[in-house]
Amino acid sequence: SGLHQRRVRTHLVFMTPPPADGRSLLLAPCLADTPAARVLERAVLESRVREVEEENRRIRLQLSQSQGGAGVVAGQPPDGNYGNQQWGASADTGPEDGDNTAEERNNHTECPRSPPVQKCELIHVACVCAGHNATRDVVTLVKSVLFHRRNPLHFHFITDTVANQILSALFQSWMVPSVQVSFYDADELKSEVSWIPNKHYSGIYGLMKLTLTKALPADLSKVIVLDTDITFATDIAELWGIFRKFTDKQVIGLVENQSDWYLGNLWKNHKPWPALGRGFNTGVILLYLERLRRIGWEQMWRLTAERELMSMLSTSLADQDIFNAFIKQNPVLVHQLPCFWNVQLSDHTRSEQCYTEVSDLKVIHWNSPKKLRVKNKHVEFFRNLYLTFLEYDGNLLRRELFGCPSPASLDSLQNALEELDEDDQCYDFRRERLTVHRVHLNFLQYEYTPAPDGTDVTLVAQLSMDRLQMLEAICKHWDGPISLALYMSDAEAQQFLRYAQASEVLKNRKNVGYHVVYKEGQFYPVNLVRNVALRNAKTPYVFLTDVDFLPMYGLYDYLRRTVVHLDMAHTKKALVVPAFETLRYRLSFPKSKAELLSMLDMGTLYTFRYHVWPKGHAPTNYAKWRTATTPYKVEWEADFEPYVVVRRDCPEYDQRFVGFGWNKVSHVLELDAQEFDLVVLPNAFMVHMPHAPSFDISKFRSSSSYRTCLNTLKDEFHQDLSRKYGSAALKYLTAQRTI
Repeated sequence: SGLHQRRVRTHLVFMTPPPADGRSLLLAPCLADTPAARVLERAVLESRVREVEEENRRIRLQLSQSQGGAGVVAGQPPDGNYGNQQWGASADTGPEDGDNTAEERNNHTECPRSPPVQKCELIHVACVCAGHNATRDVVTLVKSVLFHRRNPLHFHFITDTVANQILSALFQSWMVPSVQVSFYDADELKSEVSWIPNKHYSGIYGLMKLTLTKALPADLSKVIVLDTDITFATDIAELWGIFRKFTDKQVIGLVENQSDWYLGNLWKNHKPWPALGRGFNTGVILLYLERLRRIGWEQMWRLTAERELMSMLSTSLADQDIFNAFIKQNPVLVHQLPCFWNVQLSDHTRSEQCYTEVSDLKVIHWNSPKKLRVKNKHVEFFRNLYLTFLEYDGNLLRRELFGCPSPASLDSLQNALEELDEDDQCYDFRRERLTVHRVHLNFLQYEYTPAPDGTDVTLVAQLSMDRLQMLEAICKHWDGPISLALYMSDAEAQQFLRYAQASEVLKNRKNVGYHVVYKEGQFYPVNLVRNVALRNAKTPYVFLTDVDFLPMYGLYDYLRRTVVHLDMAHTKKALVVPAFETLRYRLSFPKSKAELLSMLDMGTLYTFRYHVWPKGHAPTNYAKWRTATTPYKVEWEADFEPYVVVRRDCPEYDQRFVGFGWNKVSHVLELDAQEFDLVVLPNAFMVHMPHAPSFDISKFRSSSSYRTCLNTLKDEFHQDLSRKYGSAALKYLTAQRTI
């Protein structure tokens, strides 16, 4: 009976035998006079507690089995117990479980409990991730883990090519202390599971967790395996500590499935795979890899799958079906986790029985295809918790774990920062050069097939949130591939995502690469952001522009013809696209050069910045362009900053220039130093659309120290140019001093 069970458990707790020397086991660690004695007593205590826990576990197993038998006699189904206790899959019980009696809770010593995980103990986490969308989910998962963690982490990602590229760049630029990342090629594992028919929306990647004993390093003994749609609400070390509660035979830790799927009563003729009772959910798994390899896991799950597929024909829930069929045959191998370690938020689940207070929550699992739209009476709370991490500033998670070693790269960065002179008037500018910005490449799905003739051109630009409205217009004007770097906060990136997914124009364009550079510091790192867009262009040629410009209709095809005509593949040329501007927010865009010249004469259009900064584009020679029918060469002049088409392997932008001033000028200057010919295209043009002044130009105009530092950076740039190009660079310094 329940009363008998409570008496036995209480008896076990109170009847723990004292140490052989007669001292009080519970009080001695608190009262020991010396550190050595305290350590010794604590070790003895921990050993006895483990013995008692194991004895309790055995008795609970006997009781649950006898109760299960009684249930059958009484006509109750043996699988009816919520929790599968009768199968020996022991849930972790203790003072934190909330189901102990007051007598039991009062029976615990007030001495500090031994932590389940040692300080600086490395925790291993594995995750299967494929495709653009999954990488965004992984970032939110990782944020929730990092927010709560107090231990070093090693993430193991099984990825396709896309996810590998995105996540490797992200973690390399994130630079979180005490975090290691390893990648494993999912393509090499596909043959292990491709023979299994799977109806689940996750496809072949939903079966990859079966291969982890083979995919992960042979010397890795245990790992926490997580789905990408998981959110942590506690320190992952608590979950890692449960490995120590495994019996000698247990190899897998799982939470019971909280839906009725495996009970087989969801609809007429519903036939799920075999499972113990309600079965188990594989969104959160503790895998004891060392033991799994020892028992021949790879062969065992294959035999299970082959046997069941003879009648089931395919899996419905991917790896979860095979795990459950395996556990049905081998119940002694599973360690059942309390259900708060995987609160499953799909429709019609028993997840609400896993918690009574917010503090009960450990892990939230959005395991419905509906995700945030799932039905649950507390879904608004869960959604807000998820959105908190979704929009959380990832830079704040770069905090050190004090007392744990840091990688050399972080130490070298810290040393470089310490070498800066904080009394330097331009300290903030110099510090900005050392800032490492997080970068999330291909934030949205990107598909590009290279042109067979090798003439393709990518439009390259950068923008911030206040220029988002230009994207649809640019896509309408430019049919070719686009590489855009977006300088945004985590929250702004989510606003952009919602905007892009709602736009009929943007969601249908798969050849646009959106690369998010996350905000950090007080300056807009405009050239760093440009370089991110430039590096991730996939075509032989790039059109370096700004997002405020609309290219003429048909410019993409015109440039592809021109790069062939001017033999760009074998010559160093920078093709200048003449720039114009309008002061009108609504413009009837010119459809030809003749129409543009007419609008220029009528005062509807102007040559770009003629009234503010004529030197920036005067060398284009607009007077000659009006009548030109063939490309013509122009010479570099001081402060010339045209928009150009060049080969993708051109020099990158100089990242010392941040905010407003000299960011494009310096780039064109280096193109000239590398002996690129500046060639103006006679039948190409672009039009700048009006917008409010940027914050950076306001700082430039209002701050004398800002302008002073910009001049300092110019001088240093010239010095570096002289060292790089020798006497040929003297003309730039001379030209600068004469203006």
